Amino acid sequence: MSANIFVVGAGAWGTALAQAARFTGNSVRLVGRDAAVAEEINSRHRLTRYLGDIALDPGLVARTDHAGIAEADAVLMVVPAQASRATLAAIGGESLAGKPVILCAKGLEVGTNERQSRILAEMAPEAEPFVLSGPSFAHDVAAGKPTAVTLAGPDAERAEEIGLLLASDSFRPYASGDIAGVEMCGALKNVYALGAGAIEGAGLGLSARSAFLARAFAELGRIIVALGGSEATLAGLAGIGDLALSCTSDASRNYRFGVALGAGRSVEEIRASGMGLAEGVFTAPVAGAVARSATIDAPLIAAVDMLISGRARIEAIVPMLMRRPLKREG
Repeated sequence: MSANIFVVGAGAWGTALAQAARFTGNSVRLVGRDAAVAEEINSRHRLTRYLGDIALDPGLVARTDHAGIAEADAVLMVVPAQASRATLAAIGGESLAGKPVILCAKGLEVGTNERQSRILAEMAPEAEPFVLSGPSFAHDVAAGKPTAVTLAGPDAERAEEIGLLLASDSFRPYASGDIAGVEMCGALKNVYALGAGAIEGAGLGLSARSAFLARAFAELGRIIVALGGSEATLAGLAGIGDLALSCTSDASRNYRFGVALGAGRSVEEIRASGMGLAEGVFTAPVAGAVARSATIDAPLIAAVDMLISGRARIEAIVPMLMRRPLKREG
């Protein structure tokens, strides 16, 4: 059955998810800020800047306003994590009352340390929260390549129902009832991707990168469970699936940003080069604060925060980690 879907955010990921929703036969409206982007999608069925020459479904309609969102059957929020609050304020909580709102940003809010679902609860308290996360790149999804993700909701049964709106032969959402765990996995994997990339950029070897990935998995598990998430989430698509992809692929912006950091460039120099700011740069200090407030041992997050802030280079940070007291694996 066709549904009326609004996708808010016409970047690479938002456009790819809008395309995925069209694969299922839904009526999809994609909302962005740039009139030129909307025109290109509507007239040429392309988003050249982000998705190259991938053809977009001709039935995908792009616009620059939220008109009609109150009639949507579901809304996908695909703006950057730090823009979620302002975007929700612009839409208005009353327009989202009683609606499934699928949060697709992966990050914690600077200043409040909040997860995306908590921001939604503040700005649109009557909306029904869902979180989409997992190992997925926009190019793959837009091109119709097989992709599996996690969709978390108030409970797994309700997540299954909403997942049917997006499920197709190329896009498979697995249902979960662990909103907190899925959100934290999505946010923290970006931080770990920065660290893995820095190890690569510094030329420290694949053994070091693999060890970092394994210890990141263990650290992530401590954080997820301590904050009320499920250990099962860690072993799934939103956990190890997304962590492994983000920490090993040049297609990950956070990984590429980390490579540049490891090569000795500062955050400001990397931004000036045109790469753009990776979400993990915002999330790392927030994640460190969250871990400290919950008295969770998170040395890898602390190390990435030191690297981003310029307090230490990767060549000094790795020996610090290697000299930590020996312990049993776990």
